[in-house]
Amino acid sequence: MRVIDLTHVIKENMPVYPGTEPPRLDPANSYERDGFKETKISMFSHTGTHMDPPAHLFPDRTTLDQFPPDQFIGKAVVIDCHDLQEGQAITMAQIRQAGELADRADFLLFNLGWDKRWGDESYFDDYPCPDDEVMDYILNGSFKGIGFDVIGLDPIADANLTRHKKLFAEKEIVNIENLCNLELCGQGLFWFSCFPLKIADSDGSPIRAVAWFE
Repeated sequence: MRVIDLTHVIKENMPVYPGTEPPRLDPANSYERDGFKETKISMFSHTGTHMDPPAHLFPDRTTLDQFPPDQFIGKAVVIDCHDLQEGQAITMAQIRQAGELADRADFLLFNLGWDKRWGDESYFDDYPCPDDEVMDYILNGSFKGIGFDVIGLDPIADANLTRHKKLFAEKEIVNIENLCNLELCGQGLFWFSCFPLKIADSDGSPIRAVAWFE
């Protein structure tokens, strides 16, 4: 079995959404003093490769801990968007390249090649986002989740979070941000898992996103 890690490492001074504090990893116990190592971790729930549920935007919608575990595992396909330039939209033309595999997938993972900018200021530039037709396609489908190798479903300039609101207003779905290595997954369907921490009333959580091929 071949396994591909699609997750950025959580560490201090990593890229975070503008205005958010980076994580802190403070030594709490040490081998020398306590005989074991333990770290106090302090970070926002949407740090690194992470997942949004509907409750991220709406107070009466589903939190991550309310989803059954099978929400976070299934078949995925990568939608190749790496040829798009800054400011361009993700359209149905990119999804149609995947053919009927897009309709059969549980997760649509959009590869913009943006993970190669991780750690550079250009990561926060005007990355492509789905247009209205793509959002309608997702909402009319039976997908468990969508994912991107950029820091948001909406442009950073959209303080209204228009796409997030459209996605989560009624649909039981998760949104994954800051994926990496999607270009290694090929063009076919593959197994994908993206389990979050089981936190009470969870509006979001870092995940360990993994693709595997049997």
